[in-house]
Amino acid sequence: MNYIEVTKDTKGNPVNIYYTDYGTGKPIILIHGWPLSGAMWEYQMEALVNDGYRVICYDRRGFGKSSQPWDGYNYDTLTNDLKVLIDRLNLQDITLVGFSMGGGEVVRYFSQYGGKGVTRVILISSVTPYMLQTDSNPDGVPTEVFDDMLFKMRQDRIGFLDDFGKTFFGETMFHKPLSFPLMDYFRNLCSMASPRATVECAKAFSSTDFREEMKTVNVPTLIIHGDEDKTVPFEATGKLAAIAIPGSKIIIYEGSPHGLFYTEKHRLNDDILDFIEGGPIGKSH
Repeated sequence: MNYIEVTKDTKGNPVNIYYTDYGTGKPIILIHGWPLSGAMWEYQMEALVNDGYRVICYDRRGFGKSSQPWDGYNYDTLTNDLKVLIDRLNLQDITLVGFSMGGGEVVRYFSQYGGKGVTRVILISSVTPYMLQTDSNPDGVPTEVFDDMLFKMRQDRIGFLDDFGKTFFGETMFHKPLSFPLMDYFRNLCSMASPRATVECAKAFSSTDFREEMKTVNVPTLIIHGDEDKTVPFEATGKLAAIAIPGSKIIIYEGSPHGLFYTEKHRLNDDILDFIEGGPIGKSH
C-alpha cells in the first residue's frame, strides 16, 4: 500500500496520506468528496486508466485509510497535503479533479501555490465558490442547515449518514437511483472517516469563502453540476463558479443530484475524457 508522510501532528506522530497510483501517461488526480474516501472513484478510475492515463487517487487526512489526526482539517492544511503528494510524486501536466468538498482544495491550490504542475481542472458538484448564505451570497445555504447537520452528526453519526445518502443521490419514495447494497456501501465508506474529521471538514466546506480565489484558476476548466443537487445547490455554487473562473466551460446535468459519480457514471466518464482530450464540450462563460 502507498503512503506519503505529509507532516507531523502536535504530538510528533506522522500524518500519512494513503493513495493509489495506476496506469501510465498524463496524470489525473482525483480528490474525493465529504465524508467519503478515494474509493468513491472506482468507476471513474477504471475508465480513465483504460483510456491510457495515470490516475492518482488519495484519501484526505481523517478519511479512508489515511491517518486520522485530531486537527488539520482547514483548507490550508488539506491543500498542503495535496501539494506534498504532487511534489513527492514529481507530477507535471496534471488534470486536477475535485468533487464536492474536493473542489475547495483545487481552488486553494491555485491561490496558494499558483497551480504548479496543473494544466487542466475539473470541478464536479463542487462547493466553490461559497456555500454559506450571507447578505452578499443570498443563494447560499442557511447556517441553520449546517448547524442541524453538526447536531445530528454528534447525536447519531451513522444514522445521519444513512439519511444524508438519500439526499446525496436524489432518492425518494418512488425513485431509487442506486441499489440497496450500493447505498449501504456508500454509508460504510462514509462511516470509516474519523468522527472528528467528519465534523471539522463539514465546518470547513460550509464556511470557507473562495470567491476571491476563483480568478486564480488560470487553466482550462470544466464545471459539471446537477441542477437538482440538494446537497450543494447549483445556483450558489456551479452556476457562480462558471462565471468566476475566466474561460471556464460548464455542463449542467438536468434532473441530476449530487452524487454524479454513481448516478451518472458513464456520462461523467465520457465528459471527463472528452475534456481532457480536448474535444468539444459544454459552453464557455
